[in-house]
Parts: sequence; C-alpha cells; structure tokens
Amino acid sequence: MGFGVLFIWLSERVGMTLTDEQRAIRDVVREFAREEIRPIAREADETQTFPEEIWDGLAELDLTGLTVPAEYGGYDADPVTASVVYESVAYGSLAVATALSVHGLATSCLRTFGSDAQQERWLPEMADGRPVGAFALSEPHAGSNPADMSTEARRDGDEYVINGEKQWITNGVRSGVIILFAKTDREDPNTVTQFLVPKDVDGLTVGEKEDKLGLRASDTTSLTFDDVRIPAENRLTEEGKGLSAAFEILTGGRVAIASQAVGLADHAVEEAVSYSQEREQFDGPIADIQSVRHTLAEMATSTEAARQLTRHAARQRAAGTADAPMAASMAKYTASEAAMDVTNDAVQLHGGYGYVTEGEVERLYRDAKILSLIHISDG
Repeated sequence: MGFGVLFIWLSERVGMTLTDEQRAIRDVVREFAREEIRPIAREADETQTFPEEIWDGLAELDLTGLTVPAEYGGYDADPVTASVVYESVAYGSLAVATALSVHGLATSCLRTFGSDAQQERWLPEMADGRPVGAFALSEPHAGSNPADMSTEARRDGDEYVINGEKQWITNGVRSGVIILFAKTDREDPNTVTQFLVPKDVDGLTVGEKEDKLGLRASDTTSLTFDDVRIPAENRLTEEGKGLSAAFEILTGGRVAIASQAVGLADHAVEEAVSYSQEREQFDGPIADIQSVRHTLAEMATSTEAARQLTRHAARQRAAGTADAPMAASMAKYTASEAAMDVTNDAVQLHGGYGYVTEGEVERLYRDAKILSLIHISDG
C-alpha cells in the first residue's frame, strides 16, 4: 500500500476527512495564497514590509473575522475550519499567516472573556480587519514562564495604571488593539489579569521592528507601558484569572502554529517536486534518481503525518476534550519539526539554487526556524 493510499485509508478510519464546506474553503484560500500572496512574498520579506493589500484581501474573504461570532459580522469558524484556513494562508506566506493567527488570538480573547459591551464595541470592526489585534504576554526576562512577568496594572479608582514591557509582539506596529496580560500586584504571581488596551493610549511606546532571520514581513516589536491609564471596564477577566485564560486560548494558538507549519511544509514539498522534475542531470530529470525520489517521499510523508495530527488536535479542541491541550502540544511539536526538516531537504535538493535568494526555498527554510522556537508565551 503506497503512502498516499495509506493516509487516505487512515483518514477515513479515524474521521479526519474534511466536510464539503471545509474543502471548498481550503480551495478558495489556497488559490488566494497561490495567486495573490506568493507573488509578493519575496519582496515583502526583502523590504520587511507587511503587505497591507493582502490583509485587505483576507478581510474581503471574511478571514479577519475567522474567530468572531456571526452576530458581530464574523465568520465564526469551528477549530477545524480555522486550522484549514491558517494552513492554506501559510501555504502562501508564513508571515501573513502569523499576523492573521495572532489577530485571531485577540478576537478569540474578546469572544471568550469580553463583556457584551466590549464585544459590541470591538468585534465588528476587528472582523472587518481594522483595528488589527495583538497579543501581549511575553516579556524580556520572563522567558517561557509567563508567571514571572513583571508588567503591572495597578487599580487606581475607576482606572488601571499599567507599567512594564512586553516583547516579541506580532502586529506590534500594525495593531490598533492589544490584549494585555499583567499582574495587579507585581510581587504576586497569582494576580495575572487580562486587559484590552487601545493602541492610541498615552504612555504606550512601540519599539523598533526586530531584524529577524525569517518571518521578516511580519512586524515584531516590544511594547513599553509608562503610566498607561485604561478604564477598569477594559479588564477582560477577574483579577488573577488571566493566566488560566491565556492557557485556554493558547491551546488554539498551538493548533494554529501547527497548521501554519503544515502549510509551509506543503509549499516546500511542492517546490522540491517541481524543481526535481525540471532539473536535469545524467540525461534526465533528477526526479528519476532513486535517492531523490526517496527524499521527496519522506518529505511528503512527514507533511501529511503532521497535517493529520494537527487535524486531530483541532477536532479534540472542537469537542472540548480533556486531551485537547496535549493533542495541541503534540501537533505543534511534530508539525514545527516537520517544517524544519522538510524545508532543509528542499534546500538540499535545490543544491546551490536553494542557497540563493532568487528562489523560494531559502525563504521557507528561514521562516521555518521560528516555528520550533515559539513557546506558549510568545505573542
């Protein structure tokens, strides 16, 4: 039994096939990724500029409202459909998919923890794509343990006064609203609380964009809060409930990362197959060489295995099972490792052409590295 037939058989056995609607969505988004995102991806990477016209296109497809309820103009996607969308966008550009998934984290926080008034105020506009959302959990010295954060939001009458610094914030420049995690008492690790902070408040400074190895079209910055005042009504959770809220939302975040890793790996496989069929050595395409065929088969197998594990995690999350967090972590780990391995093989198969910036695989290889570095606290 060939690998392709085996995976189809396994998918049918464990119920991992997509619905007709999910397949239609996948096809539409993959076409958008191929026709609209890929042609501008290299320039966006070189100039370290986010392609806002692509964001507008995602909004026209209702994808900026992916995790927004229908009553607020959103798409209201289930976890499996959301996974398919993130995979398909990453098939065009991981930088764009990352920006979209972080925006989705922000809208998910509002959907899950926001009051009716907060949702009515923010979600319709965010579903339309503006303001862009950011997710501010990571800090310079907290590492992968968010309980060590030092950012403080201290109550002062009907307001909270925020002081501290966040780091590695995706959409740091582009965002108009920030989902912030801060302690109400800097010395008490049990006081982490979730807040909504409009970007235009006084005292909030956005740092310079990080000059990164990969994901260069996605703006990543620090955020510094210096006596930033927000109304108490901007609190999204009860005091001390912010960390558990973050963990709940980040289960979906891990599935999103895994999904993006699969889309990136899928692109790399496609590039490797195409090149091996066109590149001729020894009087024929290198795709006829047995060792090359073995490598391509291993790349495709790793990608499909990661996809099925990711779909399983998405279904576990949709069902709300106790195993959902573990399944999400397993999918994130497996898919991110697969993306790194597959893009490395793609560079190897391209030889010298894989090392220069003219082609696609060099960028895919650089982008893949971040997937294995992202921890639960990264924004």
